[in-house]
Amino acid sequence: MKVLEELWYGNIEPVEYDASPCEEYKDLMQLIARNKEKLLATMAEDQKDLFSRYVDCVQELQELSERLLFRNSFKLGARMIVEVMSDS
Repeated sequence: MKVLEELWYGNIEPVEYDASPCEEYKDLMQLIARNKEKLLATMAEDQKDLFSRYVDCVQELQELSERLLFRNSFKLGARMIVEVMSDS
């Protein structure tokens, strides 16, 4: 029950994850930031506004995708536990 208690008391945040050990993740984030800055430097103000709205939509889609993945993964884990417990 320790994990459930930690979740209850707010010591575990399911939406947080530590990507710091993943070099590939860090490299991609740096590349995205560099390319975004280069792209913004070439844009007029109306293009920057449109690009900002595009980025907001992409981020919203990513958050939705992560939430759905978390939910589906949790369901799969629960089904696996039920199956293991029923085989005993």
